[in-house]
Amino acid sequence: MGSTPCSGLAMAGKTVTRADLCEAVYQKVGLSRTESATLVELVLKEITDCLERGETVKLSSFGSFVVRKKGQRIGRNPKTGKEVPISPRRVMVFKPSAILKQRINNEPDGGGE
Repeated sequence: MGSTPCSGLAMAGKTVTRADLCEAVYQKVGLSRTESATLVELVLKEITDCLERGETVKLSSFGSFVVRKKGQRIGRNPKTGKEVPISPRRVMVFKPSAILKQRINNEPDGGGE
């Protein structure tokens, strides 16, 4: 019986891969391994396609992936000190939800006894 990603503190520090996600879906949902891999790939592709179009992807109780535009600016080569232009580009940032922040810090979710 194999372990699944994110199944406990013993996994702390482990990098979870696509294969791990596919295996977790296989173990928890009951689809075949092929169907589980297809499902994971479809979800990741949809998220990627939305981000490519510049859309924000908001996953409730998890967080948001936001594409931001950065304008051209002047940077400096740290080795030589020479100024070089940095061209405009888009960057992606992840903003975790308050719920996710609480969970990764093992804080109670506010529910009282």
